[in-house]
Formats: sequence, C-alpha cells, structure tokens
Amino acid sequence: MEPDFKDINGHCIYLEQNRHSSLCREFTVISPKLSLRTVIVYTAAVWLVAYCIFCVTQNTSVLSASIIVTLLGMILHLHLVKIDQESVLIIGSVGVQMNTLYASGRESVRFIEMKKVKDIVINEAIYMKVIYYLCILLIDPGNPRGVSEVVPVFQSAKPRLDCLSQVYRSCQEILQQTQAEQGT
Repeated sequence: MEPDFKDINGHCIYLEQNRHSSLCREFTVISPKLSLRTVIVYTAAVWLVAYCIFCVTQNTSVLSASIIVTLLGMILHLHLVKIDQESVLIIGSVGVQMNTLYASGRESVRFIEMKKVKDIVINEAIYMKVIYYLCILLIDPGNPRGVSEVVPVFQSAKPRLDCLSQVYRSCQEILQQTQAEQGT
C-alpha cells in the first residue's frame, strides 16, 4: 500500500492499483480504520452527560438508555456510515463495477455496462473550497450526445487531485483502447 495520498481533509488514504490485463484494472482507495481513541472519547462524553443527568434526577433509566443509545449508535455508524474501502474495477469491453465495503463488513456493489459509459472525468465542485472528484458520465438514451447521469466515484474517501489523476489516466487508457477496438 502507498500512503502517499491524502483526502480533502488531510487524512492519509491508501491507493491500491491492480492491473489484471491491458483492458482490466482495479483501483481501491482504503480509508483509515475507526480510531479507538475517537470511540472512547464519544462514549465517555455520552456516558458522562448521562451520569450528570442521573445525579440530578436519580433516575437509573437514564444510565440504561445512554448505554443502549451508545451501542446502537456505534452499530449503525459501522453498518451505514463508516466506509473502509471503495474500489472501481474497469473492464474495457464489459463495464465498470464500483464496490463499497463498510466497517461492519457490509458490501455495496454497482455495475455499469460499458455501452452506457460516455466518459470518465475529473469534475470540480465548490465545497467551502474547490474539491475534485472522479465521476462516470452515462449516455442519455434519448440523446446519444447528452449525459443522463453523473455517477461519482470514491464518494466517501474523497481523494485529492493527485490520487484522482492516476486513476483517471488509467481509466482513459482503457476507454481509448476499447473505443479503438470497437471502431475496428
């Protein structure tokens, strides 16, 4: 793994690149694991507030509720929010598959057929500052020159431009080779 990249917030992320063939490459962005220190700080804060409320009210259900809320909050965070890694597998003549692996082990997969892909581009957005993101442009069935949908890639990891550029160049190589083969 190469920890040379950072996300838009300055946290280290890792980019793994696997070249399966000239028309098949996989890119995986791995986010840092959940910090035990962060979990302990949030848990202690919730329990401290609950204990203060208990001291004032002398109601033990406040303590029980805080424990249940903390545990449910952690489970929901791990299952729905915290993403450990995102990957994009691009296969020239077949399509693009995007995988998202959550901290709980849950996996989300989306596949886009290559005939629906118009282009893969780096787009920019203003989000308190200018940020860049990789996205897949899908062909509009009603207007082949138009775009029907913009599908962002690496939504959770939010890598910076230097990381996105490497992925972009490889994706463009595959798209150009695929278009050259289809044009022949």
